[in-house]
Amino acid sequence: MAQQQTGDATPVAVVTGANRGIGHEVARQLADRGHRVVLGSRDLAKGRAAAARIDPGGTRVTPVRLDVADAASATAMGEWVAERFGRADVLVNNAAILYDTWAQARTADLAEVRRAMDTNLFGAWRVTQALLPLLERSPRPRIVNVSSEGGSLASMSGGIPAYATSKAALNALTRLLAGELSRAGVLVNAVCPGWVATDMGGAGGRPVADGAAGVVWAATLPDSGPTGGFFRDGKPVPW
Repeated sequence: MAQQQTGDATPVAVVTGANRGIGHEVARQLADRGHRVVLGSRDLAKGRAAAARIDPGGTRVTPVRLDVADAASATAMGEWVAERFGRADVLVNNAAILYDTWAQARTADLAEVRRAMDTNLFGAWRVTQALLPLLERSPRPRIVNVSSEGGSLASMSGGIPAYATSKAALNALTRLLAGELSRAGVLVNAVCPGWVATDMGGAGGRPVADGAAGVVWAATLPDSGPTGGFFRDGKPVPW
């Protein structure tokens, strides 16, 4: 099937879990900065509604069905992006589940932990692998893994076992990819958006726009920017 590319040099950014919360705001900010945004959502109807909230005309934001926990879905998304746009320049691995504040490691339901890993770690891994052939051809490729200080080994002291271990593993994946992809010019970083007032974070957190800004910072780094780091608001976070 023939490609239906944009026909210009507009960078393409793929954001997972972008129908609401931080992902939706990251998509909005990237679109405002001149990116063509692919808005990933498990539910395509919700994705379409979310894209229309940002871009009613449909020229800057395009929804796609994407369940990061489903390998076939990730593969199909990568093929669709290649066919539709012929490029991918930014990947924001934002999709995440299961902030298990009720759980402790010593009694954790390991099925829940496995489910968190499948989305929070393996989901990001699947999507990265699906888009990597396009990213490696980009003139300015960036991968941002939306992590959490809850995954910092330096600050762990118990609680949220599924979420914390999955985010710690995502941080490890960040380091591995950064090392392997440095020669290709791909900058790979993890970003903690902080405690943000979203459905997952709950009331009382910082504005969503503030949390998303740190993610967008990492997605738009210059070629001289860092890689293999863990940041919040552009400042290092202890691993």
